[in-house]
Amino acid sequence: MAKRLIPTLNRVLVEKIIPPSKTSAGILLPEASTQINSGKVVAVGPGTRDKSGNLIPVAVNEGETVLLPDYGGTQVKLAEKEYYLYRDEDILGTLHE
Repeated sequence: MAKRLIPTLNRVLVEKIIPPSKTSAGILLPEASTQINSGKVVAVGPGTRDKSGNLIPVAVNEGETVLLPDYGGTQVKLAEKEYYLYRDEDILGTLHE
């Protein structure tokens, strides 16, 4: 079984962030308030090439937190963890604190 997946071309491997469903005090949060589709970038491919053969690098880097679309991505299971593969252009943006 594979231990590490390195994406090809302009693909990005993301581990989705599951928001907590209750606070540290034990108060249950409604689903709507915790619903933001984000994930942490685990690995990125080298990028894609344009018509001239120049490399166009991927826009995100490993370790960044990204905003993901509601649908899409290819689910991949590695070592009992779920990851998703997205194309670089499918990622909506990066999240910063």
